Amino acid sequence: MSQATQASGGVDVWVEVNGVERAAAVEPRLLLVHFLREVLGLTATEIGCDSGHCGSCTVLLDGTPVRSCTTFAVQASGRRIMTAEGLSADDSLSPIQQVFWDEHGVDCGFCTPGMILSAYALLQTNPAPTDAEIRRAISGNLCRCMNYAHIVRAIAAAAVKLREEGESSEEGEP
Repeated sequence: MSQATQASGGVDVWVEVNGVERAAAVEPRLLLVHFLREVLGLTATEIGCDSGHCGSCTVLLDGTPVRSCTTFAVQASGRRIMTAEGLSADDSLSPIQQVFWDEHGVDCGFCTPGMILSAYALLQTNPAPTDAEIRRAISGNLCRCMNYAHIVRAIAAAAVKLREEGESSEEGEP
């Protein structure tokens, strides 16, 4: 840690966010959500309840959904973070984001980044979830618009789409 960082009471944090290594000196009590939004400028992660109840601040930490409003930035040091910005490699929507749009899984959009990241994490480990498994995976994410039926339908459709894309890419291999 540099002398300037020590003098200011800051702690050096190194993370990989959406595939890019980032570093900053931060106050030890800085929450991950504020680190992402204010220090790194990644604003897809929403600030909702500030107590971990609503799930709008959900990000993936080493592939696991966590509440960034109850996680300190220093706890993420040396780890991989994925935010909604990291789902697509270019300016187009990722398959999961596109299906949320197509199936009307987006209403006001406030819960959407957390819902999509929770869905992404689920589909990484369970490519064919039942509706009950989908509901369990998003149970920590509150939708203020009560759009759950569309969200569950979007996640189920995303699972089908991702499986079909996986099958078609496997068929094209020699």
